Amino acid sequence: MPIVTARTDVLPRPETDGATLTETPYVLIVWNDPVNLMSYVSFVFRSHFGYSEAKANALMLEVHHQGRSVVSTGTREKIEADVAAMHGYGLWATFQRADQA
Repeated sequence: MPIVTARTDVLPRPETDGATLTETPYVLIVWNDPVNLMSYVSFVFRSHFGYSEAKANALMLEVHHQGRSVVSTGTREKIEADVAAMHGYGLWATFQRADQA
């Protein structure tokens, strides 16, 4: 039986509604918890993401006061790795599509 393949030069392009294919469709959400100190959460944001002290503190305060904060955006694979890293640090974190955040 012959193998049939599609010609890539005639496949339709995905509809983007003006958006580029490089947009980042997922967000990492860090949730407030009763265990970790605020200084530790800020340390994690600086260590893992390389954020400045001011940005890390602002995100930490958002987690503390609003109960959650969008800390990172990126591809699904990147955000899944970031969620695993946050769990490794002992933080509560989830991810979801950016258009649902």
